[in-house]
Amino acid sequence: MKVMGISGMPGSGKSLVSEIAIEKGAKIISMGDIIREEARKRNEPTKVTARKLRQEHGDYIVAELTVAKVKKLLKDDLIPLIIIEGIRSPYEVNLFKNNFDDFIILSIFANPNLRFERLKERKRADDSSDYNEFVKRDEMELGFGIGSVIALSDRIITNESDLDSYEKKINKFLSEETCL
Repeated sequence: MKVMGISGMPGSGKSLVSEIAIEKGAKIISMGDIIREEARKRNEPTKVTARKLRQEHGDYIVAELTVAKVKKLLKDDLIPLIIIEGIRSPYEVNLFKNNFDDFIILSIFANPNLRFERLKERKRADDSSDYNEFVKRDEMELGFGIGSVIALSDRIITNESDLDSYEKKINKFLSEETCL
């Protein structure tokens, strides 16, 4: 069984990689979902919770919670691939590489204007239709170290063309890198 990570800025297209991989038998652990669950418990905005978790428990806390979830899934021999979605810091990458053999990072890239338009259409609770808020969110993500993760990725897929082309890139990657 292989464990890999996906990174990229909000709205880049990470979730489509996960959707296609799920159809092929993969399991997904979303670091963003872990933060969103905690934000609901605390009754506060997701971005506030993301900062507070790291302040309260250190830079590795979300990754540590993720490692525990992945290790439970590793016991299931029927799962060919586990994808950790939403990696945002080099600290997280190091923890995953120390815990999982042959761990790789795939980053998804799309330019800011395209990502902003996608987020406006997506309308998830932590998305904003205000461009200044979008920029602030990007700055926060970059502050966590996501730029370093993207720069040091094992593979990068650019998602700036049509959906069919992007899906072909994803399927090629999954076939070549994970045997799905």
